Amino acid sequence: MKTRFAPSPTGYLHLGHAFAALTAYDATRAAGAELVVRIEDIDRTRCRPGFEAAIFEDLAWLSLEWQQPVRRQSEHFDDYAAALAKLQRLEVLYPCFCTRKEIAAEIARAADAPHGPEGPLYPGTCRELTPRERAVRMKNEGYALRLDVNKALEHLSSPLSFDERGQGPAGERGLREVQPQLLGDVVLARKELPASYHLAVVVDDALQGIELVTRGEDLYHATHIQRLLQELLGLPAPAYAHHRLIVDVQGKKFSKRDAAVTLRALRADGVTSADIRRRLGL
Repeated sequence: MKTRFAPSPTGYLHLGHAFAALTAYDATRAAGAELVVRIEDIDRTRCRPGFEAAIFEDLAWLSLEWQQPVRRQSEHFDDYAAALAKLQRLEVLYPCFCTRKEIAAEIARAADAPHGPEGPLYPGTCRELTPRERAVRMKNEGYALRLDVNKALEHLSSPLSFDERGQGPAGERGLREVQPQLLGDVVLARKELPASYHLAVVVDDALQGIELVTRGEDLYHATHIQRLLQELLGLPAPAYAHHRLIVDVQGKKFSKRDAAVTLRALRADGVTSADIRRRLGL
């Protein structure tokens, strides 16, 4: 069995990352398998080589071992472009020209704007544009490619499910029915990038043979849209084990801006990896 720890090199690892990495590592060791580390660096404007190097230093300090070589998303854009092309052939994508400001304004105007577990959903403003309107605007404007969830569902012959071996935010466990509409028509790529998070991770997990996805419960609802993508692309479905989040005294997730709880700062203060495990209750 393979499970993975997939950080983005946009800052230093903190206690929340340590909990995620150690939880994934312990899951692989219990199964006599290997941890896979993946660098999620699609956003090249925010990712830095120095942060990537620090990630490996911190993981080694935590006494973790992982499979080599490490996969970097920025080196595999062709894989994501191929998956995107398959979705385009299925006619389940459409270009969206809305800015975040325009989307927020549209949601504010609509009394019955759709909502999901993470807040308002994209209202589908560009979904009904004609093919001609789309073609003309794509030549001259920036755009995102969104998944038309309702069209995607037409390709399913039966309901989907996923195996939750951890626990979702409301205590969800076991075999869970997939509800793809939960997050609406999510962005899968942009004019200048062949993939967003949702598309890249399902492609990566399949190519790396990931059998158990261990991650924080804040990504639980993303599983629903990712299972739909796996089915559309003909990719295997791993099991999932979502875990609790490590939060500060105010109950908020740690941020990469919280310098005091970065592993680099804690290590400099003489904290040991064993201390980290005790502090996290592992």
